[in-house]
Amino acid sequence: MSFSYDTKNELCRLPVQRLCCARAEAYGILLYCSTFHPGEVRVVTENPNFAARLPRLFHRAFGLRFDRQPEPEQQEGKRVFQLTDGKKLDHIINLLGYDPRQNPVLHINFGMLEEECCRSAFLRGVFFAGGSITDPAKRYHLELTTSHMQVSRELDVLLRECGYPPKSVSRNGSFVTYFKQSHQIEDFLTLIGAPVAAMNVMTAKMEKDLRNSVNRRLNCDSANLDKAVGAAQEQLEAIRKLEAAGLLEKQPEKLRQTASLRAANPELTLSELAEEFDPPVTKSCLNHRLRKLVELAKNL
Repeated sequence: MSFSYDTKNELCRLPVQRLCCARAEAYGILLYCSTFHPGEVRVVTENPNFAARLPRLFHRAFGLRFDRQPEPEQQEGKRVFQLTDGKKLDHIINLLGYDPRQNPVLHINFGMLEEECCRSAFLRGVFFAGGSITDPAKRYHLELTTSHMQVSRELDVLLRECGYPPKSVSRNGSFVTYFKQSHQIEDFLTLIGAPVAAMNVMTAKMEKDLRNSVNRRLNCDSANLDKAVGAAQEQLEAIRKLEAAGLLEKQPEKLRQTASLRAANPELTLSELAEEFDPPVTKSCLNHRLRKLVELAKNL
């Protein structure tokens, strides 16, 4: 199952209660479904839970039943819900505040969305009919697609008023409103009633951040290790060069001791090697001595 499918299933578990919210949710579905005009309503879905919710929602919202709907026992495939009865369509259009003689999808009737609960329900309907969301483990992307340009523009305004400024694009004759920021997607899902999906987005982000942090740390540790190995090899080469030239035995005791300990412990870091001295020396002091040995070798 996809993340979109699971999210819509979570939304389907919400009860259909208040009339104003049921009507707002149905309104969002109508504006983002396959067909909505004075001659027909057509909603198509492959989600059985959404298919079970639709008849209850439209009966609560408009007090009517679909003229055509799939059999309850249908297990898979596309499920088509259709209204063609003129009286039913006029009833819906009137309740949504449109003139039946005009195209009802030209704009969003904001008068129906004055209450916060109704705005949330409307956006839930929009997501049911025209929404999709990518698995957050892969990337962050939630989009809402309609064939009506004015509706898309006004949805953008509504989302901005709700505090979720989206982005918009035209794609293959459709108009897409979308989010690509994880926190915006989390907030939107919470607003429409899908807190579990929102939490899954948040969890995916935390896991990605942790994984990236670990990778950065490992890369940093690896780079530091490579640097330390390179420095140790340079020091050992300098010590061998000084020995071959007979100059090491002429150096002060501290430098001879340093050369001896480094040659005996080529794998130790500076901090670990500093602890081998009796008494221990500081890392800075040891680094100074080793640099002195390297400089002497370069001068040969």
